[in-house]
Amino acid sequence: MRFRTLLAAVALLAALAPTTQAQPRGSVLLKGATVLTVSGAGTLENTDVLVQDGRIARIGRGLQAPSGVETIDVTGKFVMPGIIDAHSHIALSSVNEATSPVTSEVSMEDVVDPYDIGIYRALAGGVTTSHVMHGSANVIGGQNETIKHRWGQTDPDALRFAGAPRTIKFALGENPTRVHGKRGGGSGARIRPASRMGVEAVLRETFAEGKRYLEAQDRYERERRTNPRAVPPEHSERLEVIADILRGEVLIHCHSYRADEIDMLMRVLADFGVKNVTFQHANEAFKVAPELAAFGASASVFADWWSYKMEVYYSTAYNATILVRNGINTSVNSDSGELNRHLYHEAAKTQRYGDLTDDEALALITINPARQLGIDGRTGSIEVGKDADLAVFDGHPLSVYGVPALTFVDGVKYFDRLNDPDDMRLRAHPNRDVQAGTVLTLDDHDRCLEGAFVIEY
Repeated sequence: MRFRTLLAAVALLAALAPTTQAQPRGSVLLKGATVLTVSGAGTLENTDVLVQDGRIARIGRGLQAPSGVETIDVTGKFVMPGIIDAHSHIALSSVNEATSPVTSEVSMEDVVDPYDIGIYRALAGGVTTSHVMHGSANVIGGQNETIKHRWGQTDPDALRFAGAPRTIKFALGENPTRVHGKRGGGSGARIRPASRMGVEAVLRETFAEGKRYLEAQDRYERERRTNPRAVPPEHSERLEVIADILRGEVLIHCHSYRADEIDMLMRVLADFGVKNVTFQHANEAFKVAPELAAFGASASVFADWWSYKMEVYYSTAYNATILVRNGINTSVNSDSGELNRHLYHEAAKTQRYGDLTDDEALALITINPARQLGIDGRTGSIEVGKDADLAVFDGHPLSVYGVPALTFVDGVKYFDRLNDPDDMRLRAHPNRDVQAGTVLTLDDHDRCLEGAFVIEY
């Protein structure tokens, strides 16, 4: 229809137009590392990675840097794909639009905050990409945004992952029932859903309404071919997004805990021909792992969070392993600005609980979330041609002794643990009074006096 054609044209012009701040791309040669490719190439010892203009150009031994390209000796270190957090709320100035059980018309892209210090802290944990999501107050919430951690950019457009598919947040269970049915508005009125039954009813009614809207658009398209006076259906931004879900143009990421509700949503989606869904949290997904595999659903889970409310009382630290062993594309996420920078530790827990291999554990925070977000052609593994989103570790990233040293996004170094002018990590001696204003540099570290501030490296 004409409106959709106009929207497509506007979107194309926006994509082609330069942002206020162009997305920088860098070139660098990393020499002599153990490269954890998280691809069919496996682990490569004593290997170089050449990055040119933001992309991985070559992987091998004995590579030479082209003229003007910096060489960094990373001998003894580990290079892995930049970590991807499939469920985050960093870099947002708003999270929930809790005024209705369905708010698909709102979008996180409108409230991305490039000044959020959480972006820098994520880089300090080797995280290069986050899926910043609407909250879980609504059965069908707002649209999410996938960002790259280009710290220092002041234009929100410079953070967005160009070309990443659109995604939307759904939520099941207590969150939408508590926000709406059990609390109500200022008048005290109860708003559906007040129960888990009501959640399913809202889903089915909204999809049915979206289907009618889609059919009305299709009728208009047919009529206008022979009737220039054909009247288009009344536009609804909310239903436009629902129609796009039905078209397969928007990926669903659904807050969920209980197995019965996970199964319910798969039945609803099957009834409306929707196939693209990732169940977020999914603490009881292990109970319906064969059903998830048969549907083709993905799961993005916690490593070992549960029991913080009744509906999430029943879970297991073996959840991720059970899902992986059933052939389900599984990731481990943070849902936390703090845990966001420790995702390599969270992935390692699946080796303690489930004995996943190194590649399987690392895939949980790299290529698997990339697939869930539809960006695996660009990032998530170290392969020639992919974006140079890389994390360099002192020690293996799945070891408790592994520490992020360098983080690159599109080949640009945004975090350097030993040479970072923005570093504000200070440590005071616990047994002495703090001497205000005293800050020691790295050179002073070995001869510092008790009681002085020390930059922690």
